[in-house]
Amino acid sequence: MAPAGKLPFDPRSTLTVGSRAFTIFSLAALEGQGLTTVSRLPYSIRILLENVLRGAWLGIAGQRELTDIASWSPGMSDPATIPFMPSRVLLQDFTGVPSLVDLAAMRSALARAGGDPSRINPRVPADLIIDHSVQVDRYGSPDAFSYNMAREMERNRERYSLLRWGQEAFDDFRVVPPGTGICHQVNLEYLGTVVRRREIEGDITAYPDTLVGTDSHTPMINSLGVLGWGVGGIEAESVLLGQPYYMLVPEVVGMKLTGSLPAGTTATDLVLTLTEMLREKGVVGRFVEFFGPGLSSLSVPDRATISNMSPEYGATTAFFPVDEETLTYLSATGRRDLVGLVEGYTKDQSLFHSGDSPKPDYTVVYGVNLSTVEPSLAGPRKPHERVPLPAVKDYFLTALHEMTGSGVTSNADSFGSCGAWAAEGGSCALTPEGCRCPMPPRSEIHQARCEMADDSITIGDGAVVIAAITSCTNTSNPSVMIGAGLLARNATERGLTVKPWVKTSLAPGSRVVTDYLDRAGLTPHLEALGFNLVGYGCTTCIGNSGPLDERTARTIENNQLVTAAVLSGNRNYEARIHPYVRANFLASPLLVIAYALAGVINIDLASEPVCYDPDGDPVYLREIWPSEEEIRSTVESTLKPEMFAQSYADVFTGDDLWNGLAVPHRGLFRWNPESTYIREPPFFQDMPVDPPPGKNIQGARILAIFGDTLTTDHISPAGVIPADSPAGRYLISSGVDPADFNSFGSRRGNHEVLLRGTFANIRIRNRMVDGEGGWTVHHPSGEIMTIYDAAMRYREDGVPLVVFGGREYGAGSSRDWAAKGVQLLGVRAVLAESFERIHRSNLVGMGVLPIQLAEGSDVDSLDLAGNDIVTIEGLDGGMGPGQKVTVIIESGGRKHSFEALARLDNHVEAEYYRHGGILHKVLREMMVNQESGARSKEEE
Repeated sequence: MAPAGKLPFDPRSTLTVGSRAFTIFSLAALEGQGLTTVSRLPYSIRILLENVLRGAWLGIAGQRELTDIASWSPGMSDPATIPFMPSRVLLQDFTGVPSLVDLAAMRSALARAGGDPSRINPRVPADLIIDHSVQVDRYGSPDAFSYNMAREMERNRERYSLLRWGQEAFDDFRVVPPGTGICHQVNLEYLGTVVRRREIEGDITAYPDTLVGTDSHTPMINSLGVLGWGVGGIEAESVLLGQPYYMLVPEVVGMKLTGSLPAGTTATDLVLTLTEMLREKGVVGRFVEFFGPGLSSLSVPDRATISNMSPEYGATTAFFPVDEETLTYLSATGRRDLVGLVEGYTKDQSLFHSGDSPKPDYTVVYGVNLSTVEPSLAGPRKPHERVPLPAVKDYFLTALHEMTGSGVTSNADSFGSCGAWAAEGGSCALTPEGCRCPMPPRSEIHQARCEMADDSITIGDGAVVIAAITSCTNTSNPSVMIGAGLLARNATERGLTVKPWVKTSLAPGSRVVTDYLDRAGLTPHLEALGFNLVGYGCTTCIGNSGPLDERTARTIENNQLVTAAVLSGNRNYEARIHPYVRANFLASPLLVIAYALAGVINIDLASEPVCYDPDGDPVYLREIWPSEEEIRSTVESTLKPEMFAQSYADVFTGDDLWNGLAVPHRGLFRWNPESTYIREPPFFQDMPVDPPPGKNIQGARILAIFGDTLTTDHISPAGVIPADSPAGRYLISSGVDPADFNSFGSRRGNHEVLLRGTFANIRIRNRMVDGEGGWTVHHPSGEIMTIYDAAMRYREDGVPLVVFGGREYGAGSSRDWAAKGVQLLGVRAVLAESFERIHRSNLVGMGVLPIQLAEGSDVDSLDLAGNDIVTIEGLDGGMGPGQKVTVIIESGGRKHSFEALARLDNHVEAEYYRHGGILHKVLREMMVNQESGARSKEEE
């Protein structure tokens, strides 16, 4: 061992597993120093404690920070900040591409400054899984998968060439090619090791597997006892470059589970129940840790379903400690070689949970009896809007009145002569002469004839036009996937078929899923119902649902029908799934098939027939629902460890399409000024070596005023790019045909496109204007224009901008462009009642100041007129954590001021803000210090 010296005591000891010896940073050593009692700490805090202990030995953390985390208690009133150094980073392609673009831009900037660009290189291992780009263009046919894969490569060749460059240019950077699986499922089934091994100071050291990921559903890996959560791409890049992730010591909510799930319910029903409950309780920014006698009844795939949706209930993590189920899952997924080290290490470090383990202390304890869970859906617009299955029909009919106030149109960004927008859903509430809205609002159920290929059919409000088995939330769980296959078998044996207006799709999270469905003989039955394989990726859950049948789409638009989607995903926010679909419901894969058979959402599947068989006899859901015993026995007989080993044997290799991509030069990325996919961003161009002094924000205008729960789906460009929009007009002017626009997500490497799409969501509601869409009022002219056009006019005039919002500003996915785009628009500060964790950090990371309004203050009480002039004082003396600022608002001769809290939560964030962003600080440090630090090497 290397000599001690980083701490006043040596925390290392030796762990022997079989014939191998490992150095570990012993938590028992902290007890020997009187710093903590490990057994009273939540398991997730124990992992953080080991991380800070190891960091303190290596000079990443200090003695004080070690003491802060070691003294964790439920009653913390003023949580400290600690540096968390994850052992790896997980990226997906939508967020990975802009991260690589930033790293390439930093290399270019460092080279221009005379530095060594190769110093911009990952300091911790990173895996990027390409899973967000496949779209359901073809479905319900045997060639759907191959066709969609080919279209994916056609659309994304330039982006994927950048990823191939990154794979070659950077060390410790691996890429999983398209067509392999969803990042979270690949992480769970293959990448996650629970315990990692790395050479540190000459010793082979074992330590917990931890990570951050650029997708908010990264906590799915918590189900395996691996601590990790989602961060913005900006924060992930800084971790890649060796910067710790600075975080407040979290509160930990104990979630006690008792009982077991009743027959006929699934882990999906459980997670929707927990999402509703915990969102109501309020767990934003907290860790949630599961314990109790009901824990042993849940398999790791069941737990993965629960951990996956932690962003939907607001928790940073949803952690399940390592136990016997963990070891069983590692063996079952072909990782038996890990079991000995995982068991030995976690038991030695008091990280292993068993029935007789002492109950840790928790900030607060909630509980749920699993036996009370009932079949459920969630919708029509939010993941925590749980609806018990028998109530779905009445619930939809009640919601229909609200949703029919605005309809759908393909001309999503048109501005009608009545002064209202026809957004994805918005026809205007009035119908003056000359209005371009297709139909006036209505409150009754509406139906219309649709001419299909061989028949004329009737569809109406509540028609299920998308039924998608998709997303890592459920496709990682063999029980619900086998259950869906068995339900499909039972349905086909009764002669049932899916309604002709339903777009069906099967997009598993890994190739293992199709392997065990094939082995179980269930694939033909799924295909008979139209659930053919369309790709291995997120697809419908992130809005890549692809086009509807043209005749169905035309009928919906011409008649302003309120149609529905049912998907086994985790997100159903407005405008996310498809422009023509207003009501989106989350459900288990089994219920996805059931609603595809029914063809409508306004049905009570608990009591009404799903449909009728060829003889005209009613078929009820209970008649085709598979038994728990059949599901269990089928899973046991078909799912084998060797399937995982074979599936992941060549996980980084890719097919001929991937390997045929041209690999650009290995050193500096060669920027193409004509590219419409990859452009060098302006963040680091002409950046001075020293950060400019802080300045107050003087004479700012308000770009937009938003209400509660403005999500990153609203802020960040996502989905289709309308031709008649700033982004569409830019692409057309660049020679791109609208048919080749692709999506906003696919063009995240081009700031010119993303800048024009920020705040441009067709369902966004800016209170400065009537209606929906990315519009605002420019002042002092009073002209209504797009938010982008207004921002550019303000920029020309040298006017800074601010944005106001309500509660939970920035909820949803960890999209870094929700902060990058805002910064490029010229927004200097966002003032809101509260912020979601990741987005607040991203704003700081881009040099945009998040300001939290005082308790009891909101955009209504501020009485904003929209033409106000805003000044923010207190920024010129240097910002510190927890600092108050003075906001002065002037409008129409009136002037008032108030204090608010600048949400720079620690000294590190204050330093990031001083530099104008995280990456600016890292790059400046490299400009000043030209010597590269040594990196330790991970043991293979």
